[in-house]
Amino acid sequence: MRPVLLIVGKDLRERLRDRSLFLFALVVPLVLAFVYNLVLGKASDPDPFRYALVDLDGGPVAAAFADDVLGPLVGDDVVTIRRVATAEAARTLARDGDIDAGFVLPAGFSASVAAEKPLGVAVIGNVDAPTGTQVATAIADAYAGELDTVRVTVAAGGDTRVLERTAPLTVAGAPASMRVLDQTTYMAAAMAILFLFFTVQAGLSSLIDERSAGTLRRILALPVPRWTVLAAKAVTSVVIGVVGTGVLVVASSLLMGADWGDPVGVASLVVGGVLAATGVTAAVVATARTAEQAGSRQAVVAILLGMLGGVFFPISQLGGVVTTVSLVTPHAWFLRGLGELAGGGGASAALPSAAVLAAFGLVTGAIALVGLRREVAS
Repeated sequence: MRPVLLIVGKDLRERLRDRSLFLFALVVPLVLAFVYNLVLGKASDPDPFRYALVDLDGGPVAAAFADDVLGPLVGDDVVTIRRVATAEAARTLARDGDIDAGFVLPAGFSASVAAEKPLGVAVIGNVDAPTGTQVATAIADAYAGELDTVRVTVAAGGDTRVLERTAPLTVAGAPASMRVLDQTTYMAAAMAILFLFFTVQAGLSSLIDERSAGTLRRILALPVPRWTVLAAKAVTSVVIGVVGTGVLVVASSLLMGADWGDPVGVASLVVGGVLAATGVTAAVVATARTAEQAGSRQAVVAILLGMLGGVFFPISQLGGVVTTVSLVTPHAWFLRGLGELAGGGGASAALPSAAVLAAFGLVTGAIALVGLRREVAS
């Protein structure tokens, strides 16, 4: 054990003098997370839709639309409502870009619900706000569909007071199990797992550097088992990865306001992520003959896995086969585990993802061991 610690100490001292380690472990991921959050944060947390409401009816069904349909949406900051007196005023606001769309409840709207041909809710759209107009149309269509149900109820002799209680749309918060990472935390976590694959390379690639410099031969000449060299390189990578990611977690929390969740759960995911990154990196290094080859191949693997794992955008948004395929990457499991913590779960919620990450490390590490044993034997 003592030879392993001596080699680890030597490698850590050498790596601490390498400024690029600090860049890849802390500075670059933190800066990129900040920039991505600054650029994409607005899209992930858009402003409420701006709607106008023209109530030319004043009846109970029109009041139900304003209070029971639009009211909850206003309360949840999904929309803002601006009441105007006429449809022409709403058109002017839409044309000037002051609203995204407008609802017009025509005169006699409430009374017409029980009629054979009831009046509908008109939607005035802003040509430059297609999404807001589509959402407004969907709201109006949902209300119209509910009114059709009410008409059937009334025609069948049901209670006519149902007209005053019509509330077809409700807004409910997603359960904790469905919550996802907020934009700031997502970008910080994504950059952390992406650059972790570059950070852990520092320990493993030194094996090739020392072979080229001739120091590996002198180390192997010492009266110690050859496996101690491989163990020391792996431990060096793990230490660098855990410390670097841990500092990044703390820094992103203090500087950016990232909320990583339960500390114990986060720690288990960090350790699992480091083991996975170390195993994958070792497998790549085992295929290289020079440090330059190892660096270039590792960069390609890290970027490809990162893209497939969803570090640049939430891969779950694509759904289907792409989401399933992403689970072959440690990145997706790392982000999934943090998502479980964001759902309010304790440390146990992250354990399945942490276990998968550790399994990644063990499997790829075993594959790498075959090639790296030839490295120390040559």
